[in-house]
Amino acid sequence: MTQAAETPEDAPITATEPSATISDSENGGHRNQHGHCGNCGAELRGPHCHACGQPTKGLVRHFSSIVGDFFDSVFDLDSRLLRTMWPLFSRPGFLSREYFDGHRVRFVSPVRLFVFLIILAFFLAQISFDWSDAQVMSDGGMYAKADTVEEVERLRDEALEGIEESREASKDVPGVSGSLAGAEAAIRAGAAQRIRELEGDETEPGEEGKKPDKQPRIGFGKNAWDKETNPIAISWLPDSANAFLNDRAERMQQNIGRIQDDPNLLKDGIFGLLPQVLFVMLPLFAVMLKIAYFFKKRLYMEHLIVALHSHAFLALSIILLLVMSWLRGQVDPEGFIDSVLGWVELLLWLWMPLYLLLMQKRVYQQGWIMTLLKYFVLGVIYLILLSFALLAASLLSLATI
Repeated sequence: MTQAAETPEDAPITATEPSATISDSENGGHRNQHGHCGNCGAELRGPHCHACGQPTKGLVRHFSSIVGDFFDSVFDLDSRLLRTMWPLFSRPGFLSREYFDGHRVRFVSPVRLFVFLIILAFFLAQISFDWSDAQVMSDGGMYAKADTVEEVERLRDEALEGIEESREASKDVPGVSGSLAGAEAAIRAGAAQRIRELEGDETEPGEEGKKPDKQPRIGFGKNAWDKETNPIAISWLPDSANAFLNDRAERMQQNIGRIQDDPNLLKDGIFGLLPQVLFVMLPLFAVMLKIAYFFKKRLYMEHLIVALHSHAFLALSIILLLVMSWLRGQVDPEGFIDSVLGWVELLLWLWMPLYLLLMQKRVYQQGWIMTLLKYFVLGVIYLILLSFALLAASLLSLATI
């Protein structure tokens, strides 16, 4: 009886005895699968303790192993990436249906896939485009073929008329004139640069007594904005909010002059905000799918998975288009390879809307008439919302650069 009573008291001591071995294994950064948990002493059967949940790997191990775990946790960049990319691009709706059916471990998770591709797409876009070369204020821009000052002035006036028509059409939309002012500044600067080239004067505006072109002013209404004479004054906002808006407007006015000299400032600001814009648009698109397919009785998270996969596909397509564009810049523009790459680009552009249609059809399993109708309505509404979001991103960039 005495020995039987002593046995339970000895049992916990026996369970914790391997702790010395655990400490040694932690220092090496590896753990034996048949070791014991350093927290509760339970026998280990995997990467986490089944009794208390503590992971078998701690921070006391080789730094390279920690870095590898970080990238694996954030991006899931392992063999699953290759198994995910091809069906993402070539099999509309396949990944979403596999996820709904519970086949998840073999593919990269939708959230990680979306984050990785969006970040990569906009990073490549940001380094691929150079607005100082592409915009009208580059070496001639749209005025490059103009051989006389009169022709440059005619092109400039036509472009400014289009800007003025756009300003008149959008006068009731607050803040639109800020973006139009930036475009007007670019048009004027490009014309001035071309005129200086034609006249043989390469000096910068403002040098040698030469007056710079009149800088366009932003407007929030019929008249140009002015902090003193025509400030923003929204009656239902507190004075502090109106003061903040006027400070931002002043910053926008100052930045118009800066982007005349370096338009890439605006480009970098816009591309820096676009991923955040898509993070906002993504749940809105899922809400639209929820409304459109309300009678399918699917959970909101299922629609969010579809939205993640569709946006990830678009990001992958943008990456491929950027790669095609870069390759075309490396080959003879009149050669056979350039022609082939041009056809590949065209097929990519055609595949993008077709892919989204087929994805919607295969995931929600509706007839073609209803699918086409909902596809058209969702597409129009989404493009309108995206346009406003891009406009907001442009204005925010102009107010923060």
